[in-house]
Amino acid sequence: MYRDIIDGKNILITGGTGSFGKCFVKYVLKNYNPQKLIIYSRDEFKQFIIANEFKEYEEKMRFFIGDVRDRERLKRAFQGVDYVIHAAALKQVPSCEYNPNEAIKTNIHGAMNVIEAALDCGVKKVVALSTDKAVNPVNLYGGTKLVSDKLFVAANSYVGAFDLSFSVVRYGNVAGSRGSVIPFFNKIIQEGKNVLPITDYRMTRFWISLSEGVELVLKALREAQGGETFISKIPSFKITDLAQAMLPGCEMPEIGIREGEKLHEIMITPEDAPTTYEYEKHYIIYPQMVFNERMRVIPSGKKVPEGFAYSSGTNKEWLSVEQIKKELKSEFVI
Repeated sequence: MYRDIIDGKNILITGGTGSFGKCFVKYVLKNYNPQKLIIYSRDEFKQFIIANEFKEYEEKMRFFIGDVRDRERLKRAFQGVDYVIHAAALKQVPSCEYNPNEAIKTNIHGAMNVIEAALDCGVKKVVALSTDKAVNPVNLYGGTKLVSDKLFVAANSYVGAFDLSFSVVRYGNVAGSRGSVIPFFNKIIQEGKNVLPITDYRMTRFWISLSEGVELVLKALREAQGGETFISKIPSFKITDLAQAMLPGCEMPEIGIREGEKLHEIMITPEDAPTTYEYEKHYIIYPQMVFNERMRVIPSGKKVPEGFAYSSGTNKEWLSVEQIKKELKSEFVI
């Protein structure tokens, strides 16, 4: 489906040893024929693991040890790169709260460095991964990602005559990714326990698999003109239903919501509605401020109604316990 934009291209993923990076590499190598896939990350051991896992594709794989805080290293890595997928970030909410300066250096200064390096090195497109926590943020991680999103949208004002666009892809906790609730529950189950703690019985989340996240990024690579935020239409589920799907009949004590946690994931707010358009399988929030003619697109989708919001708590599509069980068997759930 995306062969026309992937085959023969050089693609770099910052934070490429994370859950998304691994899935992106697997998905792209299985379905397409890129010239090079470049993993840019700080962790040499994880790079070693990925290199061995995809050894049959070693002629297409490149590995850069580097930090997004290091602009000069990014410039070296970006030489000859067509597309950059920016997935590097400090993501753990408590860690970011306790180490705010470090979160700012990686999530905000790192975003600025990616933008500058892309502008200087002739990159064609940059897609930055966002999070539901950037919407009405209640913790520092969400605040830094909100700033990062704004930086990537505004970066389109600097492209001038360059054939370059910056866009954003937003989704919540990916099913099965490191740090999400599925591995947490699974660890408890593997220990032989019959109790899965629930922070709040009302809590809901969106369900998106890693492969769906990759497909949304590929859609952004193909369609983005500059400044858009892409959001998938995906089902919601109740955390209590997830617990019953993973361990039927388990005890579910309510332990109280954690600091910096939300009851529901919110992807689009009523304030976004004036520039939000609906498509068959996704929404696009177009930039409210247009910085160049390329960004002045006429959306082909349907404008959402005034006051529209996209929240896991008020979503129209929901997964049942049985449907969650089927989703848990997906090959891309880690």
